[in-house]
Amino acid sequence: MGLIENKIALCARKTSLELERYFAEKDEDSRTVFDAMQYSVASGGKRIRPFLVHAFSECFGGRRDEASVYACALEMIHTYSLIHDDLPCMDDDDLRRGNPTCHKVYGEATALLAGDALLTYAFEIVADSSVISDKNKVRAVSILSRCSGRYGMIGGQQIDLLGEIKPMTYELMAKMHTLKTGALINASCLLGCLSADIYDENILNNVSCYAEGIGRVFQLVDDILDITSTDEELGKPTHSDEKNMKTTYMSFMTVEMAAELAHIMTEKACLAVEEYDRNGILKALAEYLRDRKK
Repeated sequence: MGLIENKIALCARKTSLELERYFAEKDEDSRTVFDAMQYSVASGGKRIRPFLVHAFSECFGGRRDEASVYACALEMIHTYSLIHDDLPCMDDDDLRRGNPTCHKVYGEATALLAGDALLTYAFEIVADSSVISDKNKVRAVSILSRCSGRYGMIGGQQIDLLGEIKPMTYELMAKMHTLKTGALINASCLLGCLSADIYDENILNNVSCYAEGIGRVFQLVDDILDITSTDEELGKPTHSDEKNMKTTYMSFMTVEMAAELAHIMTEKACLAVEEYDRNGILKALAEYLRDRKK
C-alpha cells in the first residue's frame, strides 16, 4: 500500500470513529431507523469526501475539529444518497460494498426513512457544533444544501432518471455527473477551505476547478470499471448501467479513450491547485482516483 492509500485509510478510520459518536444514543421506540442509519454509515468505503475536507483544511492551515464536523456531515449526506440510489425505485441494487443494501436488511420503508434522517442529521450536527462560528455555520449550510439539492446532487439524479427513458447527449451526461457526483466533491473541498476561513473567490474558483476535474475522473473510472471488473472485485453488481439502459461515458467512447480523457482531466485538475498543494497530497489523490481498480 502506497503513501496516499495509507493516508486515505487512516482518514477513513478516524472518520468512522468520529461518526460512531453521533450514533451513541438511540430512541428505543424508533430504534430500527437508528440501526439502519448506523448500518449504512458504518458500511465502510474509502471516505474520499472526508479526506478532501481534511486535505484542503491542511493546505490552508484550517481547524481540524471544525473540518471533522464537515467531514461527518458530508459522509451522512453521501450515505443517504447511496441508500436511496439502491432502492428498487432507483437502481434496485442488492449489494453495496460487498454487503446487503439497507433496504434488503431493513425493508424499503425504513431504508427511505434512514436516508431522510441522515440528510437532516447532517445539517443538525453542523448547526449544533460548538467548534464552528455562526458565520461559518451559515456558509456551511448554504454549501451543503446547494450541493446536495436541486442544483447539485438531486438535480443530477433527476437527469439520470430521465436518461433511462431516452438517450442523453454527451453534454447533458457530463452535466449530470458534474451535479450528481461532482457537487458533493466540490462541497468537500470548499468546506475544507471554510475550516481555514478562506473566502477569497479566486482561490475558491481554483478549488472548484480541481473538484470538478476529479469528480469527472471519478465517474469516468466508475464507468470503465462497471464493464471491465467483476462483482467480486467491486463489491457491487457490475454491468448495472447496461442493465438499466443508462447513458454513460462508455456510450460515447471506448475504454482506451475514456482512460486517456481521465489522464487529461487529472492533469488539469492538479494544475488548478498547484500553488496551494505544497505537500503534493492533492495531486497524489487525483492520480489515485484516476488509477483505482475499485
